[in-house]
Amino acid sequence: MTEFSFELKTTDGQARRGEVKTAHGNIQTPAFMPVGTAATVKAMFPESVAATGAEICLGNTYHLMLRPTAERIAELGGLHKFMNWDKPILTDSGGYQVMSLTQLRKLTEEGVRFRSHIDGSYHMLTPERSIEIQHLLGATITMAFDECTPFPCEKEEARKSMELSMRWAERSRNAFVQREGYGQFGIVQGSVHEDLRMRSVEVLNGMDFEGYAVGGLAVGEGQELMFSTLDFTTPAMRADKPRYLMGVGKPTDLVGAVARGIDMFDCVLPTRSGRNGQAFTRRGTVNLRNARHADDPRPLDEECPCPACTNYSRAYLHHLTKAGEILGLMLVSWHNIQYYQTLMQDMRDAIEAGTFEDFQAAFNEEYHGGDIPPYTKS
Repeated sequence: MTEFSFELKTTDGQARRGEVKTAHGNIQTPAFMPVGTAATVKAMFPESVAATGAEICLGNTYHLMLRPTAERIAELGGLHKFMNWDKPILTDSGGYQVMSLTQLRKLTEEGVRFRSHIDGSYHMLTPERSIEIQHLLGATITMAFDECTPFPCEKEEARKSMELSMRWAERSRNAFVQREGYGQFGIVQGSVHEDLRMRSVEVLNGMDFEGYAVGGLAVGEGQELMFSTLDFTTPAMRADKPRYLMGVGKPTDLVGAVARGIDMFDCVLPTRSGRNGQAFTRRGTVNLRNARHADDPRPLDEECPCPACTNYSRAYLHHLTKAGEILGLMLVSWHNIQYYQTLMQDMRDAIEAGTFEDFQAAFNEEYHGGDIPPYTKS
């Protein structure tokens, strides 16, 4: 059995190239983790997700505890077997989801009592129960249970929220069942306030988690404020453990966060956008519903190896999207996941070569340069 570990292979400025070793395989970082909330990456086969180069995906405690239940998944052999994914799985603790149920929850020191969005039944989620559920699921990486601090909020509210999350982090750590090759991440909170973030980092470092996440960002503060928060947060985080920025984000977010020392990311954006006909490309986003693509025989991106780009035209993808055909959302979702994985590989290569600053400048120029000109018949 492999011991859970993180090897920092090289750095280029603040950007880091590393490898996370787990019981279910290794993860090359910087890494993007496709989101499989309900034990599936929407509109994707597990084999298709793996074909893009993804080495880890996510499941969600809140959704899986309600349906089909963690106990049922455990009886069926665990989440890896259940969803046919033999690579690492990280499970969100459910904290973000229950905090978003503002009209359906009651927060106490013990945890959160909430009503299911599915059938209205009542449930209690505590740090101990969250960790138990993630253990039943067989998560490779378990997340501590925390409160995702809203934005905007008063500093005193952010302080109380952060301190509650730190108490919950200690309870989460105590409830975690240590197994070789498995790990648990603590979550840094504190909104956009440097002193609160520093206090959170200090407390979590004392608990010696296998990794550390930055939570409470990408909740409405905007990219500039997110980056400025990372500027003072990541340098204070342990260099010998993986750093995970939760719920982020757009391609420009990923590149900017890697430049600030982040190793791991997740976001629903690639598949959610794909299901709505929006594709991410080297030249920015492309709206496949736009009539300009109706007669275009060219690929979405001539350099992309995904099936949407190698086997089909923009005209066909436009047709599928406009017609509401399932194949359309499958192909564009696949393309978007592939784009994100290619972007991460390009960043890993640039860090190894010591050219990340040049890569970032070239990326920003091309990404903001706009799509190829409309097709014109000769």
